[in-house]
Amino acid sequence: MFVGIDISKARLDGACRGGGTPFSEPNDEAGIAAIVARFAADRPTLIVIEATGGLERTLLAALLAAGLPVAVINPRQARDFAKATGRLAKTDAIDAAVLAHLAEAIRPEARPQPDDDAQRLDAILTRRRQLVTMRTAEQNRLAATAAPTVRKDLEAHIAYLGQRIAEMDQQLDEAIASSAAWRARDTLLRGVPGIGPVVSRTLVAALPELGTLDGKRIAALVGLAPYAHDSGTSRGRRSIAGGRSEVRRALYMAATVAARHNPVLKAFHGRLVAAGKAPKVALIAVARKLLVIVNAMARSNRAWDATMACPVG
Repeated sequence: MFVGIDISKARLDGACRGGGTPFSEPNDEAGIAAIVARFAADRPTLIVIEATGGLERTLLAALLAAGLPVAVINPRQARDFAKATGRLAKTDAIDAAVLAHLAEAIRPEARPQPDDDAQRLDAILTRRRQLVTMRTAEQNRLAATAAPTVRKDLEAHIAYLGQRIAEMDQQLDEAIASSAAWRARDTLLRGVPGIGPVVSRTLVAALPELGTLDGKRIAALVGLAPYAHDSGTSRGRRSIAGGRSEVRRALYMAATVAARHNPVLKAFHGRLVAAGKAPKVALIAVARKLLVIVNAMARSNRAWDATMACPVG
């Protein structure tokens, strides 16, 4: 049995292939419990859900806690699959059926089951990211506002958000310090020129597969693997898509630092620019190479060494 579950704020709509009937439950504690109980008995081969900006987290955590195999995919992948199979209409029930069909045909890799501490670390990191987004929005409003009263209110809110971000940083430090494995991983990652505390925490919390996959698969998982757009003798521009956007963003920011201060990646970046690569393309390549390097480091538990960058691509 392959299951697809479409997630909205109010409902959880499901479809099954290979057995089982469609279902719809409220997106609340009782509805999620009913879905878990249903599939704890049926034991499907794979359940596929979409990443929906956080709405999927509670259901995902409950399914994983029950030991059920769950894959989380990018919504664009599901929509492209729907178009490829001739399903142009879009309803919650149709979307669930598309996800079930995708689960059977594509069989995306199931997420590893995080423990309670890993889920807590990821939740704190997510909250920190939300606070940073809010602070940036308020700073942009401040720059565009002349009214003294409004400026005073914005400045007070920005200061408050800065305090809350600092508190989240403290909680992240305490969470990592509570685990010997996380402390070791954090120390290993921070030893790489260009990786600071925010990037290291993101990799620890949001990429538990680091060190367990080969370079190509980890790059594809994060969304840093370039995809070809070729036809006949035409060679289109390569692009990246999908993957874990929060990890990709963190690695891109690390790449901007590494391209200036990491001697190996600085030289790599320089060669790309000299070859005529666009600045953003060169930085994405640096981010991918940085990911492949730290993945090899995590796999071998080997500290940063400039010679490591030579054999991995």
